[in-house]
Amino acid sequence: MKRLIPVLLILVLMLAACGGGNDSKSSSKDKDTREIKHAMGTTKVPKHPKRVVMLTNEGTEAAVAMDVKPVGAANSYAGDPWYPHLKDKYKGIKPVGGESDLDLEKIAKLKPDLIIGNKFRQEAQYKKLSKIAPTVFSKEFRGDWKENFNLYAKALGKEKKGKEVLKDYDNHVNKVKKELGDKKNQSVSIVRFMPGDVRIYHQRTFTGIVLKELGIKRPKGQEKDDFVEKGLSKERIKAMDGDYLFYFTFQDGDKKVSQLEKDWVNDPEFKKLKASKKGHVYKVDDGVWNTSGGVLSANQMIDEVKDKMLNEK
Repeated sequence: MKRLIPVLLILVLMLAACGGGNDSKSSSKDKDTREIKHAMGTTKVPKHPKRVVMLTNEGTEAAVAMDVKPVGAANSYAGDPWYPHLKDKYKGIKPVGGESDLDLEKIAKLKPDLIIGNKFRQEAQYKKLSKIAPTVFSKEFRGDWKENFNLYAKALGKEKKGKEVLKDYDNHVNKVKKELGDKKNQSVSIVRFMPGDVRIYHQRTFTGIVLKELGIKRPKGQEKDDFVEKGLSKERIKAMDGDYLFYFTFQDGDKKVSQLEKDWVNDPEFKKLKASKKGHVYKVDDGVWNTSGGVLSANQMIDEVKDKMLNEK
């Protein structure tokens, strides 16, 4: 019996050591991850992700602005595959299909350790994406783009850099706001041409939010705290009027939308608008002013607003 005691002691110590090792490994793994609450629940993500795939245009802008180069990203709505105003910043990123038409096989081949997308666009693919890598979703696009930006910063482990980016953006807004001076009191109308549809954009849009931050007045009827007025007929041309009118056109390869735009802006009633008579009608890029929807585009839009309003014809 006495001889058995040392043997049993050794076995107990070995088992304890093994158990301690597993706890250490588990503890180490937990230290390398953190939980992120998002639109689909709570997900453990790497504290320092190395291979990120972004599934929205505004998300890709956010990542790049925070010095994170995704290994893959959803294609831009315009350009091949990136928006012209962002293509230089996106060199080396692999396209993985459109926001609503993702190529899951391409995403899997990139071996991501984090995927960031959007519930509004990709809820149906969430389970499949989660099997590829930890996946975090923002909720929607309509509303303040900064809400999504802050979620992405947290998921990427870039909160400090994210705060710097937003501070720089706010400084940019305040600087241009001062430079615009009394021009802010002149109303700015926003119109969009799409295949088979003409829209007026209100406050709760990417464009509307940026203009509101700049303190720019909107025409009566466009100050609504909602999204857009869709399906306009030409009887609504008068509702487009303002001291300035900016319009953008969504191209999807259909030449009909270009003809639609041409038909409206050359309509006699459109020519009677105050903005038209003053020479204050400007066509701007849909990617910059609307579909990209991120911090890089917002900064560019601010500069374009200033350029047009302070250097008018």
